[in-house]
Amino acid sequence: MEIIVGTVTVKNNKILMVKEAKKEIYGKWAFPAGHLDVNETLFEGAKRETLEETGCNVEIKKAFPILTNNFKDKGIMLFHFLAEPIEETGKYDQNEIIETKWIDIDEMKQMKAEEFRSHTIVESILANLKNKDLYELGMIKEFKL
Repeated sequence: MEIIVGTVTVKNNKILMVKEAKKEIYGKWAFPAGHLDVNETLFEGAKRETLEETGCNVEIKKAFPILTNNFKDKGIMLFHFLAEPIEETGKYDQNEIIETKWIDIDEMKQMKAEEFRSHTIVESILANLKNKDLYELGMIKEFKL
């Protein structure tokens, strides 16, 4: 099971998006996200991935519903968090990301499905935002063995 963590960073009705540089998804827009590292909490991973891919430090505010799927013969769990920007450095990993952009939510709704890495995920996140289908961060508890 792979665990993917990322953020939906919102400012002035715009969402911070990344344009992917990886060969198989080159030029597709996505929320900043990536694999959770060993010994990293979900929150730490989401903040790290956002900083690496956008150059933006964020504060995590709420949790979106968890998305799961079987993809290429392995299970994935997607944890997205609503975030607010704290500081934008403008420096990001240009090996993974072509560009970053604040995209207006209404503009995102008008974009073509093929412009996104996963239109299904974008639709789900936008619906969650509209319906305020978000969870308090306290629903995720860290524990030590």
